[in-house]
Amino acid sequence: MTTKFTPQTTATRTARRDGRIGMASRVRPRHRARPAHSRARFPVAPLPDSIGRMIDLAAVDALLAVERTGTVHAAARDLGYTPSAVSQQVKRLERDLGARLLDREGRGVVLTAAGRRVVEEGRALREQVESLRARLHDAGARPTGTVRLGSFSTAVRGVVAPLLARVRDDVPDLRLVVEEAEPWDAVAAVAAGTLDLALVHHWEGVGLALPPSLRAEELFRDEADVLVHASSTLAGRAALTPSDLLDETWVCTPDGTICYEWFCHMFAREPRVPRIDFRCLEFASQVEVVAQDLAVALVPRLGRGPLPADVVAVPVREPVPTRPVTVVWRATMTDAPAVRYLRERLRAAGTRHGREPLGPVSTPADEGT
Repeated sequence: MTTKFTPQTTATRTARRDGRIGMASRVRPRHRARPAHSRARFPVAPLPDSIGRMIDLAAVDALLAVERTGTVHAAARDLGYTPSAVSQQVKRLERDLGARLLDREGRGVVLTAAGRRVVEEGRALREQVESLRARLHDAGARPTGTVRLGSFSTAVRGVVAPLLARVRDDVPDLRLVVEEAEPWDAVAAVAAGTLDLALVHHWEGVGLALPPSLRAEELFRDEADVLVHASSTLAGRAALTPSDLLDETWVCTPDGTICYEWFCHMFAREPRVPRIDFRCLEFASQVEVVAQDLAVALVPRLGRGPLPADVVAVPVREPVPTRPVTVVWRATMTDAPAVRYLRERLRAAGTRHGREPLGPVSTPADEGT
């Protein structure tokens, strides 16, 4: 039998003799337990995972977008994210709050009772944060950051495009992102927070309702003329009335647009509405239809540009087709330097159009004051 010899040092032999090797039960732990007098006297019960967590405002925004648009995919398009990113934001909010916020229904989603509560509180929270951020800036602070501006098409050509060049030169730290939208859609987007302010219009006699959370200021008023072909007998008239135009064939904006509503309103006192053979959303297309002697059109002056030689603009009376042009913004953004600066610039643009600004427009929150 072969015996394996392991050399031992003096320290090892001493440790064996004293019982410090080979007796695991007597080995002291590396970290001693804290003395009883240093421990907490009152034990703390474990908290649920959702309590005490900070709520991410980006996740709240994602849920608000889902509620507003009805689907995760639509919310993603609205926010500029991917659908998976929006889903992850909502799931994180559910974990943070310890509650299910969405249920699937068909191809879309619906809010649970908890989700509706979070949306209600989330809107108020976003308004408070937005108002706080605006108030923190001094009145003379230089505008910076990104502002999302909505505008109807003719105002983009007649007001916004020239304004963009001026803003770029005067305030290089301010980025202006422009989105063309119908007035009703623009108002809804400002109220929802996807736009910061918007240029909108409504025709006199056709209202544009504003929610109490918005403020508005009328900038100027724009008039529209009837465009006729130069060969028409109407081309030599000093002015026209709706009764003069009943037998004409028209090109008009599509159903559902605010301009179409005013077109119908203009003929409300007449026995009927004229025949509409062409529906074009763009006024430039309507001008071309008139230039081909196919129809007459009602086209605003703002952003219209020079007319072809064979197209004549004739004013309309009784009633005069007039549309107030207004800027709208959220009340919580009133003190924001960028919004204040753009309102001043838009007011100046209204003056350059030859019409003095007419001052604030009453909103539901201002009535009775």
